Amino acid sequence: MQPAARAPGPPHSPRTVPEPRTVPAPITPRTPHPFRTPLALALVTLLLPLALLTAAPPAVARSGGWSVAPLGAGRPAFYAEGAPGTVLRDTVSVTNRGRTPVTVRLRGTGVPTAFARSGLRVPARTRAEVPFTLTVPQGAAPGDRTGTIVVRDAHGRTATVPVRLRVGGPALAALTVEHLAVHADRITYELVNRGTTVLVPKLAVRADGLFGRVLDRAPRTLPVRLAPGARRTLSEPWPDRPVLDEVRVRLTVTAAGGAHDTAGTTAAYVPWVPVTGGAAAVAAVGTAVLLRHRRRPAQPGPRPGAVEPTGAVS
Repeated sequence: MQPAARAPGPPHSPRTVPEPRTVPAPITPRTPHPFRTPLALALVTLLLPLALLTAAPPAVARSGGWSVAPLGAGRPAFYAEGAPGTVLRDTVSVTNRGRTPVTVRLRGTGVPTAFARSGLRVPARTRAEVPFTLTVPQGAAPGDRTGTIVVRDAHGRTATVPVRLRVGGPALAALTVEHLAVHADRITYELVNRGTTVLVPKLAVRADGLFGRVLDRAPRTLPVRLAPGARRTLSEPWPDRPVLDEVRVRLTVTAAGGAHDTAGTTAAYVPWVPVTGGAAAVAAVGTAVLLRHRRRPAQPGPRPGAVEPTGAVS
């Protein structure tokens, strides 16, 4: 495929060439339409007599006496390459080798496709050439995409031809960890793909308390695939969290292509329980002050009989 001069406008009705009444002279096989003028870009459909079908490429998909194939050179599929926003052009051939006309409809899947005409009637023993354009989506990530040209007749029979599209452009791998939080029994976070490639991230988790390391999980591959711009909220279970400690939690994510990011947060674990004796109340207050004095001034302890929440406080 080659880039079109401009994006296609609304499809126009095809121009039909009547079938000759005499035996035609040998003709050199056709090549794809050059699309040099706006009239040509309107995607003209040509109907050729069966005498010329020997010059057509071998059909790659058949259904009910008719077949579909890329025009020219016996290609098994459509191949295209371009940067995001590029408009590419090609032609699909619908051949009716039967003795009665066939009415078909055309559509594309996987890649934005515009045909000269989405529905047409192909006379008996005739080939119809239908030009079309493919548009590489804006913002598409570099890499390979697949699609199909699907042709369906009035009886529900279908034939397809594969489309192979390669999106050009620089490949950038970028990944961030956001909204890290520690809860009673788990760690939650978000992964965001900030680049242009699909990422399969790896995660390493580490937590250090006042008296040493309390959590150390080696890097492992996460069961997620992040498309460019995708955001996923995930959680990391932590059932054996400390009972009494202040910890610094650190998450490190990596992915192919050099993507890397680290995020950290702190959490204090305090075993608050109801107390009734004066000595127990003083001990509880002392513990809370010891764990929190590095982050803010000590606060007055709970009144006797008060109940405080348990778990992680971030």
